[in-house]
Amino acid sequence: MRPDPDCRLCGLWESRTNIVLPSGNLDSRVALVGEAPGTTEDGQGMPFIGRSGKLLMRILAEAGVSRDDVLITNTVKCRPPGNRDPKPSEMSACRAFLECELSSCEVIIGLGRSACRDLLGYSVNISEIANRDMRISVGGREVTFIPTFHPAACTYGKAALDCLRITAERIARELRR
Repeated sequence: MRPDPDCRLCGLWESRTNIVLPSGNLDSRVALVGEAPGTTEDGQGMPFIGRSGKLLMRILAEAGVSRDDVLITNTVKCRPPGNRDPKPSEMSACRAFLECELSSCEVIIGLGRSACRDLLGYSVNISEIANRDMRISVGGREVTFIPTFHPAACTYGKAALDCLRITAERIARELRR
């Protein structure tokens, strides 16, 4: 299930250039879920290809993981204006698409506070729960959920970068299972 090319389920359609659909291995057991597309992603219609995406891909590559090994998506498919966090109503509008995308995943990595809030159903402090295995329900199935920092947070502190590297190594181990 994908959004209609003229989707208007929420107000984000008014300022989008492109609906940003998932990329990578759509059948992967492991998914990385961010909060929303940025400017570059909106312009090209692909998730995590801007500055944060380049950093994420470099960290994954250091662990031996390529973009083609994992499913990469966002909680919302359109860029919020001014790069603001997506509103709960906007996340809710895209939830059916997200659950369909994650239907074959066994491990879901939540990248950042907003994505984790949407997937867990409550607000969290990433520094307190990063890289802890949790269980969430996606499409009526229980799956492993691993919260971590968004790559953008890594530009502000070494601790976030170190944590994201640990996440990448966990992804590599999971893919080898």
